[in-house]
Amino acid sequence: MNEDRDVRGYRERPSRYDGAVLWTRTVTDGDAAVPVLPDGCIDLIWTEGRLQIAGPDTGAYLPKVPVGTRFAGIRFFPGTAPALLGVPAHELRDRRIALADLWSAAAARRLTEQVDAAADRTAILESFALHRAAELDPPDPLIRHIVTALDAGATIAATAAAAGVNARLLHRRSLAAFGYSPKTLARVLRLQRALAMARAGVPLADTAARAGFADQAHLSREVREFAGTTVRELLSRDARTLAQVPVGQLLTGT
Repeated sequence: MNEDRDVRGYRERPSRYDGAVLWTRTVTDGDAAVPVLPDGCIDLIWTEGRLQIAGPDTGAYLPKVPVGTRFAGIRFFPGTAPALLGVPAHELRDRRIALADLWSAAAARRLTEQVDAAADRTAILESFALHRAAELDPPDPLIRHIVTALDAGATIAATAAAAGVNARLLHRRSLAAFGYSPKTLARVLRLQRALAMARAGVPLADTAARAGFADQAHLSREVREFAGTTVRELLSRDARTLAQVPVGQLLTGT
């Protein structure tokens, strides 16, 4: 995102950590059960004294959270979180995991206490990412290339060839970085493109063509598979709840 965003109880702003987004949310009465759709991202999330990781989803995730629940999070650009968190993305796929289950109890407790005590909790999460990144090797440039190429509609073969790797290596690196195969990541990114267009008012037939689907029926099948509902119901629900936040805005349940 290139600018701050404030929609209902959800606020986000760009992070100083490359490609990441800082966000906060207080669950309101009309959006307590809005499903989260796949976006290829991993989030580190604070909620009411707990830190947990929301891994990359392959289907809609329906949180069960009471009205008034508060969240603060950092959403990492696809492929960048595994190195920071010390775990390959495929081990986090379709999971919500307490940070203490991945790190030592002491390290997780220290970071949780820092976030708990902060007036701006997202600033602490951002600081963690920046300091952690400074201790690691630079990000693998292949990761950004894969996302950019697939999001532009490139084929898997073309993406691998442009990166100078074979399809098998591309598949292995993608699982570790994104939690998905390149094919699944391409479908997730295409879904995001389509929903962004449809939410902006582009007719569904035009949306399907411009986003890279074979036709509108293909778009409908993909939305049904990833979101568990129809395109029109998804857009109608957005309009009813004003929940037109990024596809990857992650809420977590208890």
